[in-house]
Amino acid sequence: MQHPPNQSLSRALRVQARVVHALIMREIITRYGRHNIGFAWLFAEPMLFTIGIMLLWGIVHREASTQVDIIPFALVSYSTVLMWRNGIGRCALAITPNASLLFHRNVRVIDLFLARLALEIGGVTLSTATLMIILMVTGIIAPPVDILRMIGAWALLAWYTIAMALIIGGLTEFSEIVDRLWHPIAYFQLPVSGAFIMSSYLPPHLRDIISLFPTANCAELLRYGYFGDKVTPYYDVPYVCAVCLVLTWLGLYIVRGASKRVEMQ
Repeated sequence: MQHPPNQSLSRALRVQARVVHALIMREIITRYGRHNIGFAWLFAEPMLFTIGIMLLWGIVHREASTQVDIIPFALVSYSTVLMWRNGIGRCALAITPNASLLFHRNVRVIDLFLARLALEIGGVTLSTATLMIILMVTGIIAPPVDILRMIGAWALLAWYTIAMALIIGGLTEFSEIVDRLWHPIAYFQLPVSGAFIMSSYLPPHLRDIISLFPTANCAELLRYGYFGDKVTPYYDVPYVCAVCLVLTWLGLYIVRGASKRVEMQ
């Protein structure tokens, strides 16, 4: 008996969701174990990093007179770095240690990436949201001006992270050198990520260069959502979407090639 196309697609998606969920559970146990606070480290770890950055920036800029509060600036800005750096980095060399799982008929290479991305993006999102709520409840920071704009910026950043993670993760199957190169590239990308300075503070020629990087556009939009008219943002959503579309296509193409390479082995 042949199933209608819609029913077949729905069934395939349910199977895929169960596979990714199982891989996420396995990844949590493998990475964090079953003892102490276990999977809570998933969001506790980025939370500790963010708190450290907020304290450091608060001390360094204590005497500075700025138009925005440094604590929410550090929280909103540094969380973008954690998102793309952790997400992309975790997908590097993700295939080799999990190659035995690919003998299961329903497990595909892309599922390995999706499971890790779900963990990293979910962890950073939960960490940032929890910190923001705690700081707002205690009166340390004010509520965001436009939460929907912040959610849109976060979604764009997650899209970019997923696309780049597929590219880097897929390429590491062809050569481990890609993983070694990615780490210095990630550090060199920090100055142009838009996390440490707002584009409005830069001269026009540097601002144009920074705006070429999707992460900088996302950081600007995220800060605009939080601070509102207190800041002058420079971002281009259609440009970021176009870049992410190209990167996603390229990432899926590379992952398909990596999948064939694994099957041949």
